[in-house]
Amino acid sequence: MTDLSLAPLLARIADALDRLAPAPPGPWDLHAARLYRFVGETEAVIAAPDYPLSLDLLMGIERQKRIYVANLERFASGLPSNAALLWGARGTGKSSLVKSAFMAVAERHPMLRLVEIETADLARLPRLFDRLRATNRRVVVFCDDLSFEEGAGAAKALKSALEGGVTGPPQNILFTATSNRRHLSPRSTPSEDAIAATEDTEESVSVSDRFGLWIGFAPVDQPTYLAAVRAYAERFGLQTDDLERRALQWSMQRGGRSGRVAYQFIRDLAGELGRPLPV
Repeated sequence: MTDLSLAPLLARIADALDRLAPAPPGPWDLHAARLYRFVGETEAVIAAPDYPLSLDLLMGIERQKRIYVANLERFASGLPSNAALLWGARGTGKSSLVKSAFMAVAERHPMLRLVEIETADLARLPRLFDRLRATNRRVVVFCDDLSFEEGAGAAKALKSALEGGVTGPPQNILFTATSNRRHLSPRSTPSEDAIAATEDTEESVSVSDRFGLWIGFAPVDQPTYLAAVRAYAERFGLQTDDLERRALQWSMQRGGRSGRVAYQFIRDLAGELGRPLPV
């Protein structure tokens, strides 16, 4: 039993400890910019400049643009929307679509924000959601190149954040991810424990099922690749007599065609002609 004579002293010690304890973090203001990067080590967000690539410069993915922009527009308007997974071939414009579509929709909805999180920081995603839940902004949380190579831990954290526990998922947050694989499963190795690999795969598939919207991206064919090159060249005023021939040679040197390869060719051509580009 505590000596009653010590009660005042214990009360003063408790008050002092309360004053020394850091206050719980409040919501971020998110007024300095529209794009932010989440820093896992400090659990802070850092403002980033606007994404400069225009949505209409993304060639060969008109269907994907319509679907994703419509879902994002509904979210920005406070209407029901789905977490989105953009999956498919490398270099087909998945992450560019997320950022350029955000910039286009944010022009019409000034309270819209985007926070990018690295795959390595997914374990902190529930806390990030808690901080963003308290803001007066509608926030797209974006993870580029999502996969669970380190096992099921990150998958469980993402599933927990998307489900939201007893409070439910935050109504002001839309999670969006890109991946080369639809089911987000890590690539197994022959030496990997079979039971653990199966459990990790099941956890990854369970997470992919939480995305209400799957948008697939197919490899780019030659006509689409050349159309992208011509569109970029026209937009940026780049003129050369052998544009298509050079673009095809560039793609052969790179070992494939994609929207990314088309833009890399245009960057090389702009540098040769001494013309600046926005990004």
